Amino acid sequence: MSCKTVLAKEISASYRDDIKNTIKAKGICPKLVGFLANKDPAAVKYAESTAKTCAETGVEFELRKCEREDLEDRIVEANRDEKVHGIMIYYPVFGDRQDQYLQNVVDATKDVEGLCHRYIYNMYHNIRFLDNEQTKKCIIPCTPLAIIKVLEYIGVYNAILPYGNRLHGRVITVVNRSEIVGRPLAALLANDGGKVHSVDINGVQEFYRGTGLRLKQHQVRETNLELKDIIPISDVVITGVPSPGYKLPTSLLREGVIAINFSTFKNFEDDVKEKASIYVPSVGKVTIAMLERNLLRLHDYQLNNQEN
Repeated sequence: MSCKTVLAKEISASYRDDIKNTIKAKGICPKLVGFLANKDPAAVKYAESTAKTCAETGVEFELRKCEREDLEDRIVEANRDEKVHGIMIYYPVFGDRQDQYLQNVVDATKDVEGLCHRYIYNMYHNIRFLDNEQTKKCIIPCTPLAIIKVLEYIGVYNAILPYGNRLHGRVITVVNRSEIVGRPLAALLANDGGKVHSVDINGVQEFYRGTGLRLKQHQVRETNLELKDIIPISDVVITGVPSPGYKLPTSLLREGVIAINFSTFKNFEDDVKEKASIYVPSVGKVTIAMLERNLLRLHDYQLNNQEN
Protein backbone atom coordinates (compact mmCIF):
# COMPACT_ATOMS: atom_id res chain seq x y z
CA MET A 1 0.00 0.00 0.00
CA SER A 2 1.25 3.47 -0.89
CA CYS A 3 1.35 5.79 2.10
CA LYS A 4 1.18 9.57 1.83
CA THR A 5 3.14 11.54 4.43
CA VAL A 6 1.47 14.86 5.20
CA LEU A 7 3.58 17.48 6.95
CA ALA A 8 2.36 20.07 9.45
CA LYS A 9 4.07 22.81 7.44
CA GLU A 10 1.85 22.00 4.46
CA ILE A 11 -1.32 22.03 6.55
CA SER A 12 -0.51 25.24 8.42
CA ALA A 13 0.48 27.28 5.35
CA SER A 14 -2.96 28.68 4.55
CA TYR A 15 -3.63 29.58 8.19
CA ARG A 16 -0.28 31.35 8.48
CA ASP A 17 -0.99 33.32 5.30
CA ASP A 18 -4.45 34.32 6.58
CA ILE A 19 -3.00 35.47 9.90
CA LYS A 20 -0.25 37.46 8.22
CA ASN A 21 -2.67 39.09 5.78
CA THR A 22 -5.20 39.91 8.52
CA ILE A 23 -2.58 41.58 10.69
CA LYS A 24 -1.31 43.62 7.74
CA ALA A 25 -4.78 44.59 6.49
CA LYS A 26 -6.00 45.72 9.93
CA GLY A 27 -2.74 47.45 10.79
CA ILE A 28 -2.58 45.76 14.18
CA CYS A 29 0.23 44.28 16.26
CA PRO A 30 -1.23 41.76 18.71
CA LYS A 31 1.12 40.91 21.56
CA LEU A 32 1.55 37.37 22.89
CA VAL A 33 3.46 36.67 26.11
CA GLY A 34 4.75 33.17 26.76
CA PHE A 35 5.88 32.10 30.22
CA LEU A 36 8.67 29.53 30.53
CA ALA A 37 9.19 28.27 34.08
CA ASN A 38 10.87 24.96 33.35
CA LYS A 39 13.83 23.50 31.50
CA ASP A 40 11.86 20.81 29.68
CA PRO A 41 13.48 20.37 26.22
CA ALA A 42 10.11 20.02 24.49
CA ALA A 43 8.83 23.22 26.12
CA VAL A 44 11.99 25.10 25.15
CA LYS A 45 11.67 23.88 21.57
CA TYR A 46 8.00 24.88 21.49
CA ALA A 47 8.92 28.37 22.74
CA GLU A 48 11.56 28.75 20.03
CA SER A 49 9.12 27.63 17.34
CA THR A 50 6.47 30.03 18.62
CA ALA A 51 8.90 32.95 18.51
CA LYS A 52 9.98 32.13 14.96
CA THR A 53 6.44 31.77 13.61
CA CYS A 54 5.22 34.95 15.32
CA ALA A 55 8.09 36.90 13.77
CA GLU A 56 7.10 35.62 10.33
CA THR A 57 3.39 36.47 10.67
CA GLY A 58 3.64 39.83 12.42
CA VAL A 59 2.70 38.88 15.97
CA GLU A 60 4.75 40.51 18.73
CA PHE A 61 6.00 37.68 20.92
CA GLU A 62 7.74 38.06 24.26
CA LEU A 63 9.13 35.08 26.14
CA ARG A 64 9.28 35.69 29.88
CA LYS A 65 11.39 33.23 31.85
CA CYS A 66 10.91 32.91 35.58
CA GLU A 67 11.09 30.50 38.51
CA ARG A 68 7.98 28.43 38.87
CA GLU A 69 7.35 29.83 42.37
CA ASP A 70 7.09 33.31 40.82
CA LEU A 71 4.93 32.32 37.86
CA GLU A 72 1.53 33.08 39.37
CA ASP A 73 2.51 36.68 40.19
CA ARG A 74 3.95 37.16 36.72
CA ILE A 75 0.72 35.91 35.12
CA VAL A 76 -1.33 38.32 37.22
CA GLU A 77 0.91 41.18 36.05
CA ALA A 78 0.33 40.21 32.41
CA ASN A 79 -3.42 39.94 33.02
CA ARG A 80 -3.44 43.58 34.11
CA ASP A 81 -1.25 44.83 31.26
CA GLU A 82 -3.45 46.28 28.50
CA LYS A 83 -0.58 45.97 26.04
CA VAL A 84 -0.67 42.17 26.38
CA HIS A 85 -3.40 40.56 24.27
CA GLY A 86 -2.62 36.90 24.83
CA ILE A 87 -0.93 34.75 27.47
CA MET A 88 0.37 31.20 27.28
CA ILE A 89 2.34 28.92 29.62
CA TYR A 90 4.77 26.25 28.58
CA TYR A 91 3.84 23.13 30.54
CA PRO A 92 4.63 21.15 32.60
CA VAL A 93 5.44 23.58 35.41
CA PHE A 94 4.76 21.61 38.58
CA GLY A 95 3.41 18.56 36.75
CA ASP A 96 0.38 18.14 38.99
CA ARG A 97 -2.94 19.79 39.86
CA GLN A 98 -1.12 23.04 40.50
CA ASP A 99 -0.69 23.31 36.73
CA GLN A 100 -4.48 23.16 36.40
CA TYR A 101 -4.71 25.98 38.93
CA LEU A 102 -2.29 28.08 36.87
CA GLN A 103 -4.46 27.55 33.80
CA ASN A 104 -7.23 29.35 35.67
CA VAL A 105 -5.00 32.20 36.81
CA VAL A 106 -4.79 33.32 33.17
CA ASP A 107 -7.61 35.77 32.45
CA ALA A 108 -10.16 34.28 30.06
CA THR A 109 -9.95 37.37 27.83
CA LYS A 110 -6.24 36.59 27.23
CA ASP A 111 -6.22 32.79 27.36
CA VAL A 112 -4.95 31.86 23.88
CA GLU A 113 -4.57 28.22 24.90
CA GLY A 114 -8.24 27.87 25.85
CA LEU A 115 -7.41 26.03 29.07
CA CYS A 116 -9.19 28.13 31.71
CA HIS A 117 -12.35 26.77 33.32
CA ARG A 118 -14.77 28.81 31.21
CA TYR A 119 -13.46 27.53 27.90
CA ILE A 120 -12.96 23.96 29.09
CA TYR A 121 -16.49 23.83 30.54
CA ASN A 122 -17.98 25.17 27.31
CA MET A 123 -15.96 22.71 25.23
CA TYR A 124 -17.03 19.67 27.24
CA HIS A 125 -20.66 20.80 27.12
CA ASN A 126 -20.42 21.58 23.39
CA ILE A 127 -21.17 25.28 23.89
CA ARG A 128 -19.57 26.91 20.89
CA PHE A 129 -20.21 30.62 21.57
CA LEU A 130 -19.49 32.98 24.45
CA ASP A 131 -22.57 35.15 23.91
CA ASN A 132 -26.28 34.61 23.27
CA GLU A 133 -26.04 36.48 19.97
CA GLN A 134 -23.45 33.90 18.81
CA THR A 135 -21.00 36.55 17.62
CA LYS A 136 -18.05 35.43 19.77
CA LYS A 137 -16.75 31.91 19.29
CA CYS A 138 -15.23 30.06 22.22
CA ILE A 139 -11.47 29.55 22.38
CA ILE A 140 -10.53 25.90 21.79
CA PRO A 141 -7.30 24.37 23.20
CA CYS A 142 -4.59 24.74 20.54
CA THR A 143 -3.28 21.21 20.01
CA PRO A 144 -6.71 19.51 20.00
CA LEU A 145 -7.91 22.18 17.58
CA ALA A 146 -4.80 21.65 15.45
CA ILE A 147 -5.48 17.92 15.21
CA ILE A 148 -9.06 18.62 14.13
CA LYS A 149 -7.73 20.90 11.39
CA VAL A 150 -5.38 18.11 10.33
CA LEU A 151 -8.31 15.69 10.13
CA GLU A 152 -10.30 18.20 8.08
CA TYR A 153 -7.36 18.76 5.75
CA ILE A 154 -6.87 15.06 4.98
CA GLY A 155 -10.61 14.45 4.53
CA VAL A 156 -11.58 12.53 7.65
CA TYR A 157 -14.41 14.98 8.29
CA ASN A 158 -17.33 14.50 5.87
CA ALA A 159 -18.21 17.99 4.63
CA ILE A 160 -21.48 16.73 3.14
CA LEU A 161 -22.89 16.03 6.60
CA PRO A 162 -24.14 18.85 8.87
CA TYR A 163 -21.84 20.42 11.45
CA GLY A 164 -21.71 18.36 14.63
CA ASN A 165 -22.12 15.10 12.75
CA ARG A 166 -19.24 15.12 10.26
CA LEU A 167 -17.40 12.24 11.97
CA HIS A 168 -20.42 9.95 11.89
CA GLY A 169 -19.31 6.38 11.34
CA ARG A 170 -15.65 7.08 12.13
CA VAL A 171 -13.84 5.05 14.79
CA ILE A 172 -10.92 6.98 16.28
CA THR A 173 -8.40 5.99 18.94
CA VAL A 174 -6.47 8.65 20.89
CA VAL A 175 -3.49 7.27 22.84
CA ASN A 176 -3.19 10.07 25.40
CA ARG A 177 -5.70 11.32 27.97
CA SER A 178 -3.95 14.38 29.35
CA GLU A 179 -6.12 17.29 30.46
CA ILE A 180 -4.33 19.57 27.98
CA VAL A 181 -4.63 17.48 24.81
CA GLY A 182 -5.96 13.94 24.98
CA ARG A 183 -9.20 14.33 26.93
CA PRO A 184 -10.26 17.59 25.22
CA LEU A 185 -9.51 16.05 21.82
CA ALA A 186 -11.59 12.96 22.56
CA ALA A 187 -14.49 15.16 23.65
CA LEU A 188 -14.31 17.36 20.55
CA LEU A 189 -14.21 14.34 18.23
CA ALA A 190 -17.18 12.75 20.01
CA ASN A 191 -19.09 16.03 19.86
CA ASP A 192 -18.58 15.91 16.09
CA GLY A 193 -20.16 12.45 15.89
CA GLY A 194 -17.15 10.13 16.14
CA LYS A 195 -16.83 7.00 18.24
CA VAL A 196 -13.65 7.64 20.20
CA HIS A 197 -11.49 5.31 22.26
CA SER A 198 -9.39 7.29 24.74
CA VAL A 199 -6.34 5.41 26.01
CA ASP A 200 -4.02 6.05 28.93
CA ILE A 201 -2.03 3.96 31.38
CA ASN A 202 -5.18 3.23 33.40
CA GLY A 203 -7.18 1.75 30.54
CA VAL A 204 -9.61 2.61 27.76
CA GLN A 205 -12.60 4.94 27.94
CA GLU A 206 -15.16 5.40 25.20
CA PHE A 207 -16.31 8.90 24.27
CA TYR A 208 -19.53 8.98 22.26
CA ARG A 209 -22.42 11.22 21.23
CA GLY A 210 -25.05 11.58 23.94
CA THR A 211 -28.75 10.89 23.53
CA GLY A 212 -31.96 12.46 24.81
CA LEU A 213 -31.33 15.56 26.90
CA ARG A 214 -27.59 15.13 26.37
CA LEU A 215 -27.78 14.82 22.61
CA LYS A 216 -25.60 17.87 22.01
CA GLN A 217 -22.69 16.80 24.20
CA HIS A 218 -20.52 13.73 24.52
CA GLN A 219 -20.72 11.00 27.11
CA VAL A 220 -17.96 8.82 28.59
CA ARG A 221 -18.02 5.21 29.74
CA GLU A 222 -15.39 2.90 31.16
CA THR A 223 -14.52 -0.25 29.21
CA ASN A 224 -12.52 -3.43 29.68
CA LEU A 225 -11.05 -3.05 26.22
CA GLU A 226 -7.32 -3.20 25.47
CA LEU A 227 -5.23 -1.80 22.63
CA LYS A 228 -5.39 -5.13 20.82
CA ASP A 229 -9.18 -4.82 20.76
CA ILE A 230 -9.51 -1.28 19.46
CA ILE A 231 -6.52 -0.47 17.22
CA PRO A 232 -7.44 -3.05 14.54
CA ILE A 233 -10.92 -1.52 14.14
CA SER A 234 -9.84 2.14 14.21
CA ASP A 235 -10.04 4.28 11.07
CA VAL A 236 -7.76 6.85 12.69
CA VAL A 237 -5.10 6.35 15.37
CA ILE A 238 -3.71 9.46 17.09
CA THR A 239 -0.75 9.16 19.46
CA GLY A 240 0.73 11.59 21.97
CA VAL A 241 2.76 9.63 24.51
CA PRO A 242 5.55 11.85 25.92
CA SER A 243 8.10 9.05 26.11
CA PRO A 244 10.91 8.05 23.72
CA GLY A 245 10.36 4.41 24.63
CA TYR A 246 6.71 4.11 23.62
CA LYS A 247 5.97 2.56 20.24
CA LEU A 248 2.53 1.51 19.06
CA PRO A 249 2.88 -1.88 17.32
CA THR A 250 2.37 -1.60 13.57
CA SER A 251 1.02 -5.17 13.60
CA LEU A 252 -2.13 -3.93 15.37
CA LEU A 253 -2.98 -1.29 12.76
CA ARG A 254 -5.59 -2.00 10.12
CA GLU A 255 -4.73 -1.65 6.44
CA GLY A 256 -5.32 1.92 5.26
CA VAL A 257 -5.39 3.48 8.71
CA ILE A 258 -4.71 7.18 9.14
CA ALA A 259 -1.87 7.59 11.66
CA ILE A 260 -1.23 10.93 13.38
CA ASN A 261 1.46 11.62 15.98
CA PHE A 262 1.47 14.76 18.14
CA SER A 263 4.10 13.70 20.65
CA THR A 264 7.58 15.21 20.56
CA PHE A 265 8.70 11.60 20.19
CA LYS A 266 7.84 9.17 17.39
CA ASN A 267 5.15 6.93 18.89
CA PHE A 268 4.73 4.79 15.77
CA GLU A 269 7.21 2.16 14.68
CA ASP A 270 9.39 2.87 11.66
CA ASP A 271 7.32 0.57 9.44
CA VAL A 272 4.02 2.39 10.11
CA LYS A 273 3.81 3.38 6.43
CA GLU A 274 3.41 -0.26 5.45
CA LYS A 275 -0.09 -0.16 6.99
CA ALA A 276 -1.08 3.52 6.91
CA SER A 277 -2.65 5.28 3.93
CA ILE A 278 -1.82 8.68 5.45
CA TYR A 279 0.84 9.42 8.04
CA VAL A 280 1.19 12.76 9.86
CA PRO A 281 4.42 12.66 11.91
CA SER A 282 3.83 15.90 13.85
CA VAL A 283 1.34 18.75 14.27
CA GLY A 284 3.46 21.43 15.96
CA LYS A 285 3.29 24.04 13.20
CA VAL A 286 -0.49 23.69 13.04
CA THR A 287 -0.69 24.10 16.83
CA ILE A 288 1.19 27.40 16.64
CA ALA A 289 -1.06 28.57 13.81
CA MET A 290 -4.11 27.84 15.98
CA LEU A 291 -2.42 29.69 18.85
CA GLU A 292 -2.06 32.78 16.67
CA ARG A 293 -5.60 32.35 15.36
CA ASN A 294 -6.90 32.33 18.93
CA LEU A 295 -4.79 35.42 19.67
CA LEU A 296 -6.35 37.37 16.79
CA ARG A 297 -9.81 36.36 17.97
CA LEU A 298 -9.11 37.55 21.52
CA HIS A 299 -7.55 40.77 20.20
CA ASP A 300 -10.77 41.50 18.31
CA TYR A 301 -12.89 40.77 21.41
CA GLN A 302 -10.74 43.10 23.52
CA LEU A 303 -10.91 45.85 20.90
CA ASN A 304 -14.70 45.55 20.64
CA ASN A 305 -15.05 45.76 24.42
CA GLN A 306 -12.99 48.96 24.47
CA GLU A 307 -15.15 50.49 21.72
CA ASN A 308 -18.35 49.56 23.54
